[in-house]
Amino acid sequence: MSYWNRRVTRVTGTCRGCRYKLDSNNWSERMKLMTRTAIGTALIVLVAVSIATVRPTHAQGRPTTIEPMHFHHVHLNSVNPAAAAEYYPKPFALSATKTAFNGYEAVKTGNVYILFTKVSTPPMTELTGPQTSVWHFGWNTPDSRKYNERFRAMGLEIAQMWDAADGKLVDMSSDTLPGLPTQEQILEMRAKGTQPSRQGGFGYLRGPDGAMIENAQAGQAERFNHMHMYHEHPQCAMQWYTTHLGARLAQGAGGGAPEAPAAGDCHTRSYAPPTWPSFAKTGFVREPSGAVFFDDISISIRPWPGGGLVSTRGHIVDHWALSVPDLAATVARLKGEGIRFLEEIRPWGNTRAAMIEGPDRIAIELVEVK
Repeated sequence: MSYWNRRVTRVTGTCRGCRYKLDSNNWSERMKLMTRTAIGTALIVLVAVSIATVRPTHAQGRPTTIEPMHFHHVHLNSVNPAAAAEYYPKPFALSATKTAFNGYEAVKTGNVYILFTKVSTPPMTELTGPQTSVWHFGWNTPDSRKYNERFRAMGLEIAQMWDAADGKLVDMSSDTLPGLPTQEQILEMRAKGTQPSRQGGFGYLRGPDGAMIENAQAGQAERFNHMHMYHEHPQCAMQWYTTHLGARLAQGAGGGAPEAPAAGDCHTRSYAPPTWPSFAKTGFVREPSGAVFFDDISISIRPWPGGGLVSTRGHIVDHWALSVPDLAATVARLKGEGIRFLEEIRPWGNTRAAMIEGPDRIAIELVEVK
């Protein structure tokens, strides 16, 4: 029996005993009973509210306080880290700078680093090996089509997409019929003479070592914006990121409070039909989807029906990382919550780091930043 059920049983049983004693019309006893009942009811309500509002607890039963975590870096494997680091300031000259960090060739973009580890053979990508939970990472740009034109003029490789199951390869989502349509909707729009907007939208670069890099129009400034993930069960992944890592949900409509996550079983029971544009000619399953945030960096999520995603370790995106102010305390909390550790606390340059495994085998490094 749970604590809650024991508590309710005990209070109810006491009240029943009191009612039995009041059959003698003892008014004073009746008033005492009413007072005790009111106090008991108030205590039950207080307990219920407390249970509903606290965060998940450690195994010891203490309330969990999630320390602030900030998006720190994306770590890539590369056959030529120096050349890879020189690449990113070319397409994103306003926001990316080649540098070094903690002994690694690196790119600094905003408050985020892209780090490169040298490997002897080309790392696996979605084109050369099994899929991991990392799809790509990307930038927001104020005019994605102008950026794409500049990329082509610079001789950078564009990762093109199919505009329909019976269509052609295009550079940008705005080169396709609007609304991320299904094949049936595409045929209907063609019959009506609907044309692509050719304004804004998203497209992709194929960077060093096969890295996929998004160029998505949003806002008025060029900035590193997101990691795009695959998860078999997007709602479950969102719950995991918020519960264990303190990620926040997107703001509600009109900048209001974040919408509460859906109640009930988070596992995906059905997926939406495929839509376009898509890297696969057969289309891309986009829903259900979701996102969580660390600072202004989105961990965007698309579904991966059927599961089977492999570990990110050794692939083009080896892992991504969050910074924490007290690594030992964070590690102790996460171990108490049953999180799997890939690497224990270890020296990492001039600081310390550890590594955990999240949903669908995503490797996440925790870096101590005082």
